[in-house]
Amino acid sequence: MSAFNLNELKDALKDNAEKSGVSFAGRNLKLDTEEDAIEVIKAIEECPQLEFFNLEGNTLGPNAAEAVAQALQKNGSLLKRALWKDMFTSRSKAEIPVALEHLGTSLSTAGAQLTELELSDNAFGPIGIKGLADFLTSKTCYSLRELHLNNNGLGIFGGKILAKALLDCCQYSSRDGTQLALKVIEVGRNRLENEGAEALASVFKKLTTLEEVAMPQNGISHKGIIALTKGLSANPGLRVLNLNDNTVGPQGAQALADILPNFPALEHLNLGDCLLKTKGSLILAEALGIEGNHPSLMELNLSFNEIHTRGAVPIARAMADKNYLNNLLLDGNSFGTDGRAVLREYLTNFERIDSLGTLSEDESDDEDEDENENENENENEDEDEEIEEEEEDEEEYEDEHDHELVDVDDNEFVVVDIDEDVDEDVVADDDDDDVNEDHANDNNSAMTNLLEDKIEKKVTISDFLQSPTEQKLLLLQYNTAEPFVEYVKNLVKDDDDEKLLEFKFIEEFIRLIMNVSAFCGSRLLNVRLKAELLTDILYAELFAYVVKHKQITMLNNTLLVYLGLLKSEDKNDGKIDWNLEGCFKALEKINKKEYFLQQTKDTLKFFLEKPVTVNRAKVTDPFEDSKNALKLALNCIQTT
Repeated sequence: MSAFNLNELKDALKDNAEKSGVSFAGRNLKLDTEEDAIEVIKAIEECPQLEFFNLEGNTLGPNAAEAVAQALQKNGSLLKRALWKDMFTSRSKAEIPVALEHLGTSLSTAGAQLTELELSDNAFGPIGIKGLADFLTSKTCYSLRELHLNNNGLGIFGGKILAKALLDCCQYSSRDGTQLALKVIEVGRNRLENEGAEALASVFKKLTTLEEVAMPQNGISHKGIIALTKGLSANPGLRVLNLNDNTVGPQGAQALADILPNFPALEHLNLGDCLLKTKGSLILAEALGIEGNHPSLMELNLSFNEIHTRGAVPIARAMADKNYLNNLLLDGNSFGTDGRAVLREYLTNFERIDSLGTLSEDESDDEDEDENENENENENEDEDEEIEEEEEDEEEYEDEHDHELVDVDDNEFVVVDIDEDVDEDVVADDDDDDVNEDHANDNNSAMTNLLEDKIEKKVTISDFLQSPTEQKLLLLQYNTAEPFVEYVKNLVKDDDDEKLLEFKFIEEFIRLIMNVSAFCGSRLLNVRLKAELLTDILYAELFAYVVKHKQITMLNNTLLVYLGLLKSEDKNDGKIDWNLEGCFKALEKINKKEYFLQQTKDTLKFFLEKPVTVNRAKVTDPFEDSKNALKLALNCIQTT
């Protein structure tokens, strides 16, 4: 047997690559006339199997483009990859559309079927994309799988033209029996802003085949992000999402968190420099931390997002089951010394410490507040006033409720009412800047004693239902369904009629679930997690019960009544004294569970579409956003 020769293999691969395409990449050729382009034309004509054509880094004028186009028209029928990045340096905006039109028309005439079109780093602006629009709607582009348009200066107008061309391509390709199935789209650094993003969102919703979407540095705020999520949610195969350097904010983070469960194959998520703030990071950490979701996640970028200390642990915990994680980027935040230490500790415990990138730039380390820094801060505050107001609202909410999260064993949290049972003499005065260390220790000791007293107090299901509060929910001693089932059985055990007993059991059990799931809308993370855990357990038990006793219709009807989607025949029945927003959020979380019946999903969808009316007149629905989010979740689950 002859020995394996690696050099011969390399030579064979090189020969095959050269035969399958033409590349003049990086030659810095200035092609103004047909004569200038002779070398390129000859290479095209002599290539036996022209599958790629790479002109990156050269500059092509209209006359040279026309000559090259004639060669492509003759020998371009097999072309798959048009690699025309950085191809119009020093060309005017009037020249570029003409050159693009020549090239595009030639491929259409040749009958080529492109799979990749690369036009990044060509500053042709809206005029250029207008010249490209006809080509994008031609049969040559029905087969496109990758479209790269980074740094083209499209602007809002150009983004809308691009979106229209792609929507037309979807329509025409479907009409002709070859549906456009774009997998990769890159439109970074194009100043698309919200309007451009909204236009492209409609394309994403139509495609449903996207695997990679990159839209960094486009000046998109949370409104545009929300629109994008609605479009992206229709693409269950999404693996890569890059929204770096847009103003996502907490509201945009919530919209992204809502659709993240739709992407089980997610590998790379880049939200660096998106002004997420701590609030946004907590929202995303919760979504990414759902066990079993996103098992293929390899990279997460949350760098430069003004995330403070309390965001460190939730982010680390969210990475616990991400076995393929190799790049966790968190630099440029405000974790502080303690936050960085606890972040490293948790990641070490979860065996994810090797994935952590540098943490050299931590904003909390910069204590100098000179005039320039203050000016920059003021500018940022002016630009992001709306986001800052949201954070102030959150702080006001916490102040009004006088709650504090107290860290106990293994960073499990409980809620404590700060004002309750604590001597005023022990509590440190907020207005005093010189609180001594002994005073602070006494205060911590008092808080610890208070916490121990509250933990010792056992809260029964009956106690909780008499006056449901966040504190009582956290202090419920049960994490299984059995105690709740027994409680409800004891409520209805006096009825001898078996069918009536089943009806009453379902009613009382759903009422119990409503009171628990109402806290799925809590602003306190530990409360929300406890509510979601119990809600999942209880709904699973309920669905098992109704299937066993063949009472699915009874469940659906009662659920609609207790969600305020259907009026009860009995005026005394179906009284709602729980937070429906939390109940809708709970259903949004669990509707993808295996136990959740399709019949129930269909029923919910039907009634969620009905407008809220009073005396047949349509009125404003206070839960419209929560209902819309649930509708989106139900639709996404059904289409995946």
